[in-house]
Amino acid sequence: MKYNNVFIDTIQYEIAPNSVTSLELEERLKPFYKKFGFKQGQLESLTGVRERRYWDEVHTMHEGASKAGIKAIEASGISPSDIGMVIYGGVCRDNHEPATACSIAHTLGVDEDAQVYDVSNACIGVLTGVLQVANAIESGQIKAGLVLSCESAKQIVDSTINLINQNMDLEFYKKTIATLTGGAGAVAVLLTAKNFQTKTQRRHQLLTSTLKNSVEHHELCRWGHDKYGMPTESNYVMETDAQLVLKYGVDLAIKTFDKMLNELSVSRPALNKVICHQVGSIHRAAILDALGIEKNKDFNTFQYLGNMGTVSLPMTAQLADEYNFIHENDLVGFLGIGSGLNCLMLGVKW
Repeated sequence: MKYNNVFIDTIQYEIAPNSVTSLELEERLKPFYKKFGFKQGQLESLTGVRERRYWDEVHTMHEGASKAGIKAIEASGISPSDIGMVIYGGVCRDNHEPATACSIAHTLGVDEDAQVYDVSNACIGVLTGVLQVANAIESGQIKAGLVLSCESAKQIVDSTINLINQNMDLEFYKKTIATLTGGAGAVAVLLTAKNFQTKTQRRHQLLTSTLKNSVEHHELCRWGHDKYGMPTESNYVMETDAQLVLKYGVDLAIKTFDKMLNELSVSRPALNKVICHQVGSIHRAAILDALGIEKNKDFNTFQYLGNMGTVSLPMTAQLADEYNFIHENDLVGFLGIGSGLNCLMLGVKW
């Protein structure tokens, strides 16, 4: 879909306070490493992730997301009553119900007429929320909307390490190693209509949204209860067939990327910069090579922030701006790929 009236007003974030290195995780995997003769350093070598961040032990998802949301409102200078839609797009939620967005909206003080709800779409949950807010702005339903997320990885990583040491099974390790890249963070993306005045000096125009799916591959990456689903008393587990996710994810990305370029009416060289979902070094290289994108056009953060799920892409985009990697009027592609498989890409004039 093409847009004429939608701008990314500001992206704000919260970086979790506690750094945990891959070497520290491997120290806890000593029983498994000893059995199979693995040496420390393998995790970083395979994934490119040197460290990731965790929240404090006592921390809620709405707390982190609300902090980022408050920053977004203050940066734009708008009133909470101007926000017509609040969407929480995180994989992690405070409860199955009510929507985590309700706690956030209450904290931010939005008007009672605002639409408030959660969306779930794996690692592209925030981009999916951006799409929904953008459509509402473009159609004239609202003049401003806020998309937020807060992801936490400590619990699933702790559980995975325990299961690896208990199972002592190489195949199980291969299916769960991607989990060990997980990190924590929070983000808020504020979108506003073209004619809506804010104090933001440089807004970013949303040009297109492009999506495709390969839902026949929905079982390749799964985070939840055991095979019997909810409700159970089983442990949470995250298993990923990394090779097949990469293979079919690349295939889907190529189709979506070509469609996005067609909707933008540009060739590959016209795309100045790209921001991808932050999985790891192997995935980054495979995606860029498949799409024919030079590495110097891509900004990444997975080395020191890990994979923060829905938070990774928008936070990385903002960090790229702060490090002057993205410049005014650059044509930027947000390349989102999530388990399902679903692919959603945004074209943005920075």
